Amino acid sequence: MAKVVKPPASYDTTGKYTIFLAGTIDMGEALDWQKMVEESLSNFGDEVVILNPRRDDWDSSWEQSLDDPNFVEQVNWELDGQKAADLIVFCFAINGEEAKKAKAPITLLELGMFHNKQAVVCCPQGFYRKGNVDIVCKRFGIPVYEDFEAMLEDVAASLTDTGRGR
Repeated sequence: MAKVVKPPASYDTTGKYTIFLAGTIDMGEALDWQKMVEESLSNFGDEVVILNPRRDDWDSSWEQSLDDPNFVEQVNWELDGQKAADLIVFCFAINGEEAKKAKAPITLLELGMFHNKQAVVCCPQGFYRKGNVDIVCKRFGIPVYEDFEAMLEDVAASLTDTGRGR
């Protein structure tokens, strides 16, 4: 079974194919798409590590500031995870209805920072910055999906094709 790691847990990616789940959480308002990815990839062996930043013990009272050590730990865990990842799954929303509500400012920032990594993006019609996402992805050769399930199927197929973890 693929190993799922959430902050603040440490992890070892040595010899493992590592997937980071970067995408909208919108302070807990977004659907838990990360859980859907975990379930979709659960059949892959422990050669696959999924880094899921959606923290089980998130405390909304943490101040988003350099002065809050819990918040600093979270952001650094995410940055380190994206740097270590073999693949980053960026999800701005999983469908058009969610896309109309999603803001995902940190996901936009992360896509800009990590555009040079192997990545896939789910960005349905209705996302307020879809044009920007599409242009950046086209420029850097990152596949964009409007269909969340199709993206998951392609990620699973690419893992199967490379013989990882089955």
